[in-house]
Amino acid sequence: MARKIIFYGANWCGDCHRSKQLLDELGVDYEYIDIEKDTEAAKKVVEINKGSQSIPTIVFPDSHVLVEPSNEELKNEIDHLQEKNLIVTHKQM
Repeated sequence: MARKIIFYGANWCGDCHRSKQLLDELGVDYEYIDIEKDTEAAKKVVEINKGSQSIPTIVFPDSHVLVEPSNEELKNEIDHLQEKNLIVTHKQM
């Protein structure tokens, strides 16, 4: 069963906007969590990143994490997860 991607970010973060735009263009279902509004999520990001509050931090259904990914890295991960049927997109790529 496909699960959602968890996307930790903030409204002021340019890389977050870029990564969200790519996920939206690909039709990927994800949950966006603004760490500025959710203190527990901010703590989780620091935990995931071993003390750093780097965003975007994107957690995938297979528990793989990308931090500040390029569009190419993010697209490659989405393709990999689709091949394993771990995510479903709403658009043809």
